[in-house]
Formats: sequence, structure tokens, C-alpha cells
Amino acid sequence: MIKSWKHKGLQRLYEKGDTSDLQAKDIDRIMLMVLDNAVTINEFRHFQGFNFHTLKGDKCHLYAITVRANRRITFEFFDGDVYILNLEDYH
Repeated sequence: MIKSWKHKGLQRLYEKGDTSDLQAKDIDRIMLMVLDNAVTINEFRHFQGFNFHTLKGDKCHLYAITVRANRRITFEFFDGDVYILNLEDYH
């Protein structure tokens, strides 16, 4: 279950279906229901083309899913819950 948000546009998409703060070409690649329903971190490894990975360095506690090009959904995953859900370009 998604417990906390960093990116308000993702939160508005999830709660209200409001896409105004997101790029239209990215909407179909944002997997909020998958994130919300995941029980284990291994569930994300099954989605081909989304390049699920753990970040490195000072962000080693975060996971990332590719949306498009350098844009990633990043998050912490603990005890079956998603925290600090963000959409960012960290490159």
C-alpha cells in the first residue's frame, strides 16, 4: 500500500485521477495500482521494460522503475508498503 508521497502530481493522479501535473506521454507508464497492491519487492521484477532496480550511493535505500528516458518513479519499500513515492530525473 502507498503510505507517503513526495510528488504531489502522482498523489493527485492516484486520489483524484487528475493528470494536470504530469506529462501526457508518461501517464500510461505510471503503475500506481501495481505499487499500491504489491506485497513483496520481488513483484516488481516481473514487469519487462520498466528496468526495476535499486539505486546506489546516498539513495541506496530507494528503488526505481523507469517511466521514460531518465524519468523514474522512486520509492522506499518496507513491510509491504511504499513510502516517499516520487517521480524524478536523478541522472
